Amino acid sequence: MKKLNTVGELEELRASIVRQRKPEKLRISICGGTGCHAYNSKAVAEALRSEIERQALSDQVELKVTGGHGFCERGPLVVLHPQKVFYQRVTPEDAPAIVTETVLQGNLIDRLLYVDPVSGKVARSENEVPFYKGQQRLVFGNNGVIDPTNIDDYLAIGGYSAVSKALFDMEPMGIIDEIRQSGLRGRGGGGFPTARKLDSCRSAPSLDEVRYVICNADEGDPGAYMDRSLLEGNPHSVIEGMIIGAYAVGSHDGYVYVRHEYPLAVANLGIALDQAREYSLLGDNILGSGFNFDIKISRGGGAFICGESTALMASLEGKIGEPRPKHVHTVTSGLNGKPSNLNNVETWANVPLIINNGADWYSQIGTEASKGTKIFSLVGKINNTGLVEVPMGITLREIIYDIGGGIPNGKRFKAVQTGGPSGGCIPESLIDLQVDFDKLTEAGSMMGSGGMIVWTKAPAW
Repeated sequence: MKKLNTVGELEELRASIVRQRKPEKLRISICGGTGCHAYNSKAVAEALRSEIERQALSDQVELKVTGGHGFCERGPLVVLHPQKVFYQRVTPEDAPAIVTETVLQGNLIDRLLYVDPVSGKVARSENEVPFYKGQQRLVFGNNGVIDPTNIDDYLAIGGYSAVSKALFDMEPMGIIDEIRQSGLRGRGGGGFPTARKLDSCRSAPSLDEVRYVICNADEGDPGAYMDRSLLEGNPHSVIEGMIIGAYAVGSHDGYVYVRHEYPLAVANLGIALDQAREYSLLGDNILGSGFNFDIKISRGGGAFICGESTALMASLEGKIGEPRPKHVHTVTSGLNGKPSNLNNVETWANVPLIINNGADWYSQIGTEASKGTKIFSLVGKINNTGLVEVPMGITLREIIYDIGGGIPNGKRFKAVQTGGPSGGCIPESLIDLQVDFDKLTEAGSMMGSGGMIVWTKAPAW
């Protein structure tokens, strides 16, 4: 890896990476998130690698261990590109059949295909799986495409182009204005406007001009694991968003505060940070812009309260993670008494999308007051559990029945709990409620970080 001193060198490297890749080469993607690890996906990957080598197919077949694909309940997941053949609940013993029957002969293995529990229909590709059909995977989609431990994979899909655009083609206030026009609201709790928080941090007085940019990855809501999966599968998207945010507010120091219980997220994020530094995408004089910024990882001790902004910053300072009154906001006096901009993992991952595609593009997605998509952790008494990314404004019915596949064992929907311990339970009578920040609040719940736990009641006989 060589230092990149200019945007031109970054684009030359990107073009070189793309040239060396063979689009005609069959690619096998294996989910490598925590959920699939629990189902022994590492052994599946090793078995497939051994079989590919045994049959001397390494030149024709590329094996890629990615982050989680979202449909965690059905792991380990194996997807064969470009046809997107979708195999679920794969075991190491399936490796010879996958390589011989599907890779060499082009035949599908029926026992590994997904069968819809409601309709009985067989999905022959990922696009036919109902769980994926209703989603709009803008933030989460690349989790199933790239190897999170290889920065070149991220560069090949356009990674860090938003950083170069922000540093060389935009002014700090221009970045904030673009995010303001996009309508992006914080994905970690109450949906506070992201641009307003950036603007307040930038304009807050600081005698020594020290400001901090922080990523809150202390995901504590029951059943929620969106942030963990993003950090595990696409850490560079979060890093890129933080660099842009830091340039906008004038910060040179960043932190990712991550739960101690997320070892894979910490490992993959650490690798990504090291690789970004090696390419000079982090550190001093990023891409020759004169802008300096770096990120440190801080591991939390598992206290739920440390997801709250002031408690998180107290913990970063080495103190007990206890919240304090917010008569002075953290954008004015946060970490070490300095202006601090805190956003969660998903919020930061949205920023490069907005910079690259523009506020007009982003603001067309979602509702009037809640723009873009949201990742939910859909769990509980439902046929299809996992991570779903949907446009704001989708109804609970669409999420639970179209994507989630409805309620198992003939039972009826009773309620869905959203927003973690601070949220509420939305009953069956509101099943057609639109899901956005304001509608959930009006119903007596909240968006929170995106936990969505489905409850059932006994069947009607």
